[in-house]
Amino acid sequence: MEIPHPQLSPRTSQNHLLRSHRPRFHPSRYAVHRTVPDPESKQQAAALRGEFHRRRIQERINIVLQYLEMGTNGLLHSEQQDLVLSSAYEAAMEALSSLITQRKRGNGSKRTEKFDQMFRYLQALGLDQRLAGLKIIHIAGTKGKGSTCTFSEAILRECGLQTGLFTSPHLMDVRERYRINGSDISREKFLLHFWECWHQLKAKCVKDLPMPTLFQFLTLLAFKIFLSEKVDVAILEVGLGGRFDSTNVVKEPVVTGITSLGMDHMEILGDTIEKIAFEKAGIFKPHVPAFTVPQKSEAMSVLHDRASKLMIPLEVAPPLSSKTLNGLHLGLAGDHQFTNAGLAVALCRCWLKRTGHLSSFLNENWDAGLPEPFLRGLSAARLSGRAQIFHDELDSEEPEINNSSGDLIFYLDGAHSPESMEACAKWFSNVASDVRYSSHENGHIERKNFQRNLTNENCYNVADKVSKKILLFNCMEVRDPHLLFPQLINTCASKGVHFSKALFVPSMSTYHKVDSGASTISSDISQDVSWQYNLQRIWEKLIYGKRDATVDSCLNSEKSTSLSSLGLLSGDPSQKSDPANLKFTNSAVIPSLPLTLKLLRDCVRENPALQLQVLVTGSLHLVGDVLRLLKR
Repeated sequence: MEIPHPQLSPRTSQNHLLRSHRPRFHPSRYAVHRTVPDPESKQQAAALRGEFHRRRIQERINIVLQYLEMGTNGLLHSEQQDLVLSSAYEAAMEALSSLITQRKRGNGSKRTEKFDQMFRYLQALGLDQRLAGLKIIHIAGTKGKGSTCTFSEAILRECGLQTGLFTSPHLMDVRERYRINGSDISREKFLLHFWECWHQLKAKCVKDLPMPTLFQFLTLLAFKIFLSEKVDVAILEVGLGGRFDSTNVVKEPVVTGITSLGMDHMEILGDTIEKIAFEKAGIFKPHVPAFTVPQKSEAMSVLHDRASKLMIPLEVAPPLSSKTLNGLHLGLAGDHQFTNAGLAVALCRCWLKRTGHLSSFLNENWDAGLPEPFLRGLSAARLSGRAQIFHDELDSEEPEINNSSGDLIFYLDGAHSPESMEACAKWFSNVASDVRYSSHENGHIERKNFQRNLTNENCYNVADKVSKKILLFNCMEVRDPHLLFPQLINTCASKGVHFSKALFVPSMSTYHKVDSGASTISSDISQDVSWQYNLQRIWEKLIYGKRDATVDSCLNSEKSTSLSSLGLLSGDPSQKSDPANLKFTNSAVIPSLPLTLKLLRDCVRENPALQLQVLVTGSLHLVGDVLRLLKR
């Protein structure tokens, strides 16, 4: 497909365009030749800064598009093409970031208006009529919807279908949101579809129809990608809620599903389980079968009421059991995944039936067990940042050096609601308390130096190490740590698991910027960590039950104390802190995630007999940032 901007002749000088692979911005080109506004006029100054920024992005876009055209015409060698792709991709991330109008998530006050705009955007892109050609599975819920989508995609891919999967959020790279046949979309295809959508919308958006917000654009891009790639099935995960979610412009999916419901995003969806269930049930459509999982009675009543009004069947999919899997294990770890897998099986079976593909399984005895493609899909499903185990290793490849250091194992789960935190704690308690853990039963295991799933190394012996459990935590300020911490603490304690140290650290990624997986990682330690100190204060009060004044005085005295690698070993979960000496030895605030990782690595290097088991949880943003650092 030809790129419309700009038009280059064959005689265009390569040397002129390749002086640098990075687009340059020349402020003198954008000199404003009119009376300079009054410096006190903040509104005019802000408008000028916005125009300056928009033109800067556009110049960068124009240059990388020139590069891309040269690459497609064979005018660049492979190394130059890599530079072009990197530059074009960074420009796309900058363009995406410009769609974020707020530094924090809004309160949902304009959901109706934004939802109505989605239909106009579809028309602008010429997708409104074509969208009916996608055979969609649409999934909403509070917890487990990403896992259910992942199971569904893997099952249908094993059935021989071309699959498209749209999920959110991404952990390291925005391309993770778009999977084609089980793999993230390539940079080349992403850029092709991205810039086409971008320019079409830029050309047609006017004053009463501004450019879409970030998630609106990403959803529109998903439709464009899946239609262009001609997938047989598109699995869509709802972003937030359901009724006014950007994905809900789909008028007639093949089947819809709702995973487990709980109290989350209450500032937008409502403060009762009934209100939340009503929002989620907004994805139900006339003439479209719906499935859900066992729910609380209040939530189930709302779902049934909505289904009855639409005169559609609502079936409750039973959780799978280990017997159903014929000796295999689910690709996603945790007992709660049997519920998600059961819903995925029901959704896929319904999809196959309604699209005429179930004839391939006519000879199957469903009561006796699941068909082989279903079993393979359930076993092969992978989802980063959910019940994932990452074994960190030293950079050195010399065995004698590696054997002289301790073990550093990360257990990553992006739990951020009370219900998911309880499931995370159960999973961590089970796998971290085992002397030997199985990669099949307990999660996706990776090693830093090999970057692969250890499916052929089922067990890893850690019997000769002294184990200490570390909590690495952060959550968004809209979350309530008073609800999250008790689930984590009590569930772990019930299984005899206690944390030697709790570390509270700010995430690197920010709500107002989209980074690529290759973006530069900042080691800035000057970040505002007041929220992390608040988390530490709440943690200490819950752990030790100290009076507010005692906790505050201890924490205030600790703020200027720097933590060394030896400081990580000072905590003992069986001993309480010493308020008389104003010391909390079992928790700390660290101002930088790279610094935190360095301390952990130094700790195991200096202590060969030590095994650190680090649970990273509370935020998918934090989990993604940790994975970015580990995979560097």
